[in-house]
Amino acid sequence: MLIVRKLIAIGFLLLTVTCQAQTSQKSADAAVQVASIQTGADQMNLYLPALQGKRVGMVVNHTSRVGRSHLVDSLMARGITIKTIFAPEHGFRGQATDGEKISSERDPKTGIMITSLYGKNYKPTPQQMDSLDVIVFDIQDVGVRFYTFISTMQYAMEACADANKPMIVLDRPNPNGHYVDGPVLDPKFKSFVGLNPIPVAYGLTIGELAGMINGEGWLAGSKTCALTVVPLRNYTHKTPYTLPIPPSPNLPNQQAVLLYPSLCFFEGTVVSVGRGTDKQFQVIGSPYTKYGPYTFTPVDKPGAINPPLEGQLCYGLDLTNVSIPKDGLMLNYFFDFFNRASNKSKFFLANNGIDRLAGTDQLRLQLLAGVSPAKIRKSWQPALDAYKVKRKKYLLYK
Repeated sequence: MLIVRKLIAIGFLLLTVTCQAQTSQKSADAAVQVASIQTGADQMNLYLPALQGKRVGMVVNHTSRVGRSHLVDSLMARGITIKTIFAPEHGFRGQATDGEKISSERDPKTGIMITSLYGKNYKPTPQQMDSLDVIVFDIQDVGVRFYTFISTMQYAMEACADANKPMIVLDRPNPNGHYVDGPVLDPKFKSFVGLNPIPVAYGLTIGELAGMINGEGWLAGSKTCALTVVPLRNYTHKTPYTLPIPPSPNLPNQQAVLLYPSLCFFEGTVVSVGRGTDKQFQVIGSPYTKYGPYTFTPVDKPGAINPPLEGQLCYGLDLTNVSIPKDGLMLNYFFDFFNRASNKSKFFLANNGIDRLAGTDQLRLQLLAGVSPAKIRKSWQPALDAYKVKRKKYLLYK
């Protein structure tokens, strides 16, 4: 019996060492893949000639990096004249709270005027465009329709189309670019968190999406922008990509980035997604229904001013270590929480914000009518199939 136990122990040790080695190898392989990817911004030789001698406007934030340097600093060091920095939601430094209006100011480091595109206006004005020859867009996206940086890009494209000025998009990988899923937006629910008839997870890089916006005539007045996309190198839509910099205050790590497309539906409900904690978009819970054993209390903090359910003890789940499927949205938590809600009629917020996030009122109405999750998903399929056909025209990568 003692010999058997020793053999079992040795076998378990070998299995543990093997698993650890496989995990380390997978991590190493992923690191090599990320290291081999060249972003559009990295390939300065492809776009510097188009900026030399020009008055340049930059739509950038804290993710706009070339190695360890900010793109603005890199371009100025090469003699490029940057007249204006246009700042999206969260600001140029990426530290403002979601939804917080951004004011215009001067960058203390460079002295360049920072003009907010998340304050009085979402689109560069004709007067602002008069002082520019070209706009460069370089912001890390996460491939989700309600992430507002893609709306900022579209409004910048419109401003360029109106002023007959060119726009250069420096492409970056989509960490959620390996699948397409979710309801396709109904134009009746168009808003800043969804401008176009695309699904929640649209499976395009931001450069590919710019091509689709242009090609499908989605700019105001069906105008076309003089668009150049500087493509990625060594990237496909199956390439795993861990973002080197958190893209916004409430997506602090890769787990949050991957859960975000699935959990953001909760933002239209009485369930917290962890804003005001240190596990944003990695925990879910509510004070109104005891959804699970994990507890947390949202508090006011930088990047999460006046978070939903502030100061209230929430009961739910910790998803920081949950495995995330690679083939679609993980909506089992959303459907389960609705079905277990102590008051289903009050599960959705009174402002029906869920409709803007979903891009349709059908998800809310179907759930309230008792339609099964399988039938809800099936109802999305015709529009998804049509979108996938359209998407193929704009793919720059496998």
